[in-house]
Amino acid sequence: MRARGFTLLELMVATFILGVAVVALLSNISSSLRNAGRLTDHDRAALAAKRKMDELLLETRLPQPEVAEGPLQPSDSAGLQGGWRARRIPFEMPPQPGPGAAYLERVELEIWWMSGGSRRTLTLEGFRRGRMGAPGRAAGP
Repeated sequence: MRARGFTLLELMVATFILGVAVVALLSNISSSLRNAGRLTDHDRAALAAKRKMDELLLETRLPQPEVAEGPLQPSDSAGLQGGWRARRIPFEMPPQPGPGAAYLERVELEIWWMSGGSRRTLTLEGFRRGRMGAPGRAAGP
């Protein structure tokens, strides 16, 4: 009568297959954690950009067409180290603009932050209504 069980060769093959499966699983988990960390930074930057864009759309003294820039505030950036750069430019002018005429202006915002030793950026645009000041000059919203 033959004893039931596995041979040494069968055990070695099963152990090898299990080892390959565990290595593949750990590799996938590592990649997933790395991607989750990157997405977390991107989500934080998107929230900081949204807050900054809201500020800029309400700001009446933003220079036109010069570039305004500054660092990300710790309260707004949720721990990201970086900065922002913005400018506003006329987007759509009336056919015959005069003092006090309404026009549409575009606010361009670029948020940058450091992630893993490289610089990442996120760009937003917003639109708001402005009023013409002296001939050919914008007076603000």
